[in-house]
Formats: sequence, structure tokens, C-alpha cells
Amino acid sequence: MLCSACNLVTVCTQRSWKRPYGVGLLVAGLDESGAHLYYNCPSGNYFEYQAFAIGSRSQAAKTYLERKFEKFTESSRDDLVKDALFAIRETLQGEKLTSSVCTIAVVGFGEAFNILDQETVQALINEFDISGEEAPINESVAEQSVGDDQRGAAAEQAAPMDI
Repeated sequence: MLCSACNLVTVCTQRSWKRPYGVGLLVAGLDESGAHLYYNCPSGNYFEYQAFAIGSRSQAAKTYLERKFEKFTESSRDDLVKDALFAIRETLQGEKLTSSVCTIAVVGFGEAFNILDQETVQALINEFDISGEEAPINESVAEQSVGDDQRGAAAEQAAPMDI
């Protein structure tokens, strides 16, 4: 299905008389090998990701997801929803996270595709206290920043090509 959609989009980028769609698409699915998330970019290419965000101000969400994605395989459903809400909150630039600015859909083994209603999403936001709570600091990020300081001192002593 995704390949067919990408082929359709690609044709529009290769013909001079056709106009490209200019739309990105996230496609999530589940099969025997597990969950999959694909990004179909406007050029017609598609890439598989563990976690991804698209849209305006999505870079903040991508950064949050990149820091956390290694823990996703061991996380519970509620933890994954909480991380998704934190990622959305990262994009809001001072606005308060409410159920009116986000939609959550869930799919899993033994669980049909389900879009959560706004009341459920707001209850999750309130339960996790995400609207004003700071995201938990990842211990490995703190350790990495200490390691970066030590590498920075070593880099100053090394020749530019040795870095």
C-alpha cells in the first residue's frame, strides 16, 4: 500500500506538466514482525523509523523521541502514550497541552486500531500531569554531557584530523 502511494507521488515529481503533492505522510502498521512506522516524504521516497514527527515545529518532538527511542521496546502502552504526549508538548512553545491540540491513535498485538476520544486524551494529560510537568531527565544524557566535556579537553590537545 505504501509503495503504491509513493509511486503515485513520485510520478508527479518526474513529469514537467504535473505538480508534486507537497504532502508528507506517516503510516503506522503492525504485522507478524512487529510495529512499523513509515514516513512518505513529498518527493515520493519513504523511510522506516522507530519514532518520527512531521509538521511545523516537529524538530523539538524529533529531538525528544531520539533521546528516548531506545527504551520504547521495553515500555508499556501507557509509557509510550506518555512519551508521545511529552513529544507533542515539546512543540507547543509556551502553549498548554490540551486534548484539543492532539489526537492519539493506538494499535498493538491483540488490540485493534483505536483513536482515543478527547476526554480520554485529556484524562491522560491530567493523569500524567504533562501540561506543566518537565520531561524526566535521561540519566544517559547527563552522563553523555560529562563525557562531552572530557572529550572536548582531549580534542583541544589533538590535531584537527585526529578528532
